Amino acid sequence: MKKVNQEYKSPLNFIKNLLAAHWRSLLLLFIGVYLPLQIFQILTVKVWQNQGGFPWDAPILLAVHSTAQPKLDIVAVMLTRLGSFWTALPLLSAIAFLLWRKRKWRSLAYLLTTALGNVVINRTAKELIHRVRPHLWESKSPEFDYAFPSGHAMTSMTLAIILLVLTWRRPWRWLVLLFGSLFVLAVAWTRLYLGVHFPSDILAGWMVALAWAIGVSLIIKPNLTTVTSINSTPPEETSLLPEEVEIANKV
Repeated sequence: MKKVNQEYKSPLNFIKNLLAAHWRSLLLLFIGVYLPLQIFQILTVKVWQNQGGFPWDAPILLAVHSTAQPKLDIVAVMLTRLGSFWTALPLLSAIAFLLWRKRKWRSLAYLLTTALGNVVINRTAKELIHRVRPHLWESKSPEFDYAFPSGHAMTSMTLAIILLVLTWRRPWRWLVLLFGSLFVLAVAWTRLYLGVHFPSDILAGWMVALAWAIGVSLIIKPNLTTVTSINSTPPEETSLLPEEVEIANKV
């Protein structure tokens, strides 16, 4: 025991052990929060400087539009509704109710914070950037508010990440990842097919939603569990961590 304590007195050994204990969280922070925010920042600055966006925006839109046909029009109009916040709201409400019934306060707090933050961030960004929507052809499902970032892209990504985070300790998490990814891509395709978003709007929506949802999960820590004996009752998410208790007592 003394030997271990003596090792921790060395700053280098302490830092090494600290990083070894938290490398997964640090990697997730870098890939899931820092990099998406950097991409979002680059997109935002470029759009702010030039409302026309990027050279690849219009060509990609026209390429997607070249596949248009009446049957796809119907599919796109129906499918794009799944990416709306008002369509996702009943599902999120149902999940929130189940979490409340199961006394999973931490997971419930994560869901509510992430979902509400998604709306606030999207509306704030739209009002600040004021990017108009593309008008390359007459859309089958026109939109009349601002374009950047895409609200449908943000909502679909946020919903997928919430479900993935809440099921991460479950054996079917890979199915959630697979179908969540397909759902996000399908909604993005509908926005491009209908001509109501530039590709950069979609990418920006994905990035900021990804950073927000993962960032909140690293702070709130949904599905947090502790080691318990075999005969003990599994812990409920009704306990604060020591540092959270300390902060709460100061408020």
